[in-house]
Amino acid sequence: MVKHNLKGETLGMFAEFKKFIARGNVLDLAVGVIIGGAFGKIVTSLTESVIMPIVGFVTGGVDFTRYFVQLGPIPADFKGDANSYADLKAAGVPMIGYGDFITQAVNFVIVAFIIFLLVKAVNKAFEKPAEEAPAAPAGPTEVELLAEIRDALKARS
Repeated sequence: MVKHNLKGETLGMFAEFKKFIARGNVLDLAVGVIIGGAFGKIVTSLTESVIMPIVGFVTGGVDFTRYFVQLGPIPADFKGDANSYADLKAAGVPMIGYGDFITQAVNFVIVAFIIFLLVKAVNKAFEKPAEEAPAAPAGPTEVELLAEIRDALKARS
């Protein structure tokens, strides 16, 4: 029969967890996730409050959230707007909200483009300047060569 020391195992596991959390890449990941969540909310707000209304205006007042396919019946005690995706969804009516999908797809493209621009800017900021190639060693000039030849001829005679 094996006896387990629950207190010792718990302390060992806590120490291992503490070591895991203390590693830099875990903290960097946590910060990235938190900032990413906040950034996602900003972009969602930008998409829903600025970009999609402009798209709706350009397309003649089209509201993409109203585009859905109703798959099931509306409950008898339903009190909302039968043309409202949000009201029907709250009532539990099965639907395919392809308008909401379009909004989320636009949101994704915006986030991806902004991240692309940020990564491009960071890469440019941290780009090491190209090192200049070392200059080719300067050889003797024509006058120096002629002087060497003269001196060599004098030495022979």
